[in-house]
Amino acid sequence: MTRPPKPDHRPETVSLWQHLRLFRRDILSAQPEKLYRAWMAEFRTPFFRSFLVNDPEVIKTVLKDRPDDFPKSERVGVGLRPLLGNSVFLTNGEEWKRQRRIIDPAFEGGRLKSAFPAILSAGEAAVDRLRPLANGATVDVEPITSHLAADVIFRSLFSIPIEDELATRTFEAFRAHQRSQPIVNLSAFLSGPNWMPKLFRKETTETAEEIRGLIAKLVERRADRIAKGSAPDDLATKIMTMKDPETGEGFSSDEIVDQVAIFFLAGHETSAAALSWALYLLALDPEWQERLRDEASEFSGEFAGLSKLAVTRDVFRETLRLYPPVPMMVREAAQPEIFRKRPVPKSSQIIVSPWHLHRQNRLWGDPDEFRPDRWSSPNGKECSQKAYLPFSAGPRVCTGAGFAMMEGVLLLSKLVGAFAFEVDNSRPPVPVAQLTVRSKDGIFLKIRPA
Repeated sequence: MTRPPKPDHRPETVSLWQHLRLFRRDILSAQPEKLYRAWMAEFRTPFFRSFLVNDPEVIKTVLKDRPDDFPKSERVGVGLRPLLGNSVFLTNGEEWKRQRRIIDPAFEGGRLKSAFPAILSAGEAAVDRLRPLANGATVDVEPITSHLAADVIFRSLFSIPIEDELATRTFEAFRAHQRSQPIVNLSAFLSGPNWMPKLFRKETTETAEEIRGLIAKLVERRADRIAKGSAPDDLATKIMTMKDPETGEGFSSDEIVDQVAIFFLAGHETSAAALSWALYLLALDPEWQERLRDEASEFSGEFAGLSKLAVTRDVFRETLRLYPPVPMMVREAAQPEIFRKRPVPKSSQIIVSPWHLHRQNRLWGDPDEFRPDRWSSPNGKECSQKAYLPFSAGPRVCTGAGFAMMEGVLLLSKLVGAFAFEVDNSRPPVPVAQLTVRSKDGIFLKIRPA
């Protein structure tokens, strides 16, 4: 089997400005090769110091044991503010805790079961749309999975298909926003007070304003149905009607727009990326693809049947290991620290990189290989507990992690059950870190009926 693609690494020594140029082009290839084996590495700039940590014990300290001492870094959030406002993805401290108290109940208990029909119907609609393209011709699957993941979000959040006029307009505006958004906003490299102007592209702010305006219309439409007592019991209704158990207050109208925006970004962009890479990995390995197809043929199409999609789940977990949708998470030290006997000054950036952690060659066996069977091995089980972070960990673990796993497994089963995917060796994908880990120029596969 061909080894899955991995970005080239930069030379060990480069100047600050060379590194900045590489970083602006792609975060992954801007890093040195040693990060795949280092427990901790320091990088200094005139503006800040950063420490990338691969040591599971240090990561546990940062994400699980003392999360309040390592809030999310604004250097990452600054580029997302135009779209996400003050959403739960960007806040810290008491504000973040209040938002999670309101949001988390929407994903607890039997909520996954209630979302299952929306995901299933989106998958079935995607199979119908894809049939005319399944003639053996080469197709870029990234736009296909992006459309499918957006359909899941609209059906789950607002109980409408992507063909709804407002949903279609929102999806098209989001695609335009993706194209305009730089990998890293230059303001992230500069220190300054909150009033200091941020260096956003005009297209970025315009598309963000358009998306937020469309989301506001969807929210207004739902608020009217809630007032009339005719709203469906979906995620949007739950988010708009949930109250903080400590204060009895819910989200304001602006806050609801913020939260819906992050659900769309996180739930759509990350799911689309993971699904595209999963299809590519299966195209590289026809044996695993056939195993998934056999499993799909036995799937009942009911929520209870998900537990029997064990092979599909392992393939999706392995996809998230090799191509974690969010490649790096950045925290900030609120006070001086000592990590691995090294001083970490206050305000240092602490980088937890699932991309490097998942490929740490001192932890994982054959880390660059696609091996779904590792999840039933002792090494895989051990590493899954301490070195596997596709959805972060600790109190800030993705609130929709269970939803995302169910979505990925179900959609992958539907697609592979209906179609056979083959690689196009003339157009291999090149992984790059944009908003998520995507391919530089698309993921091109040949698609035929199964």
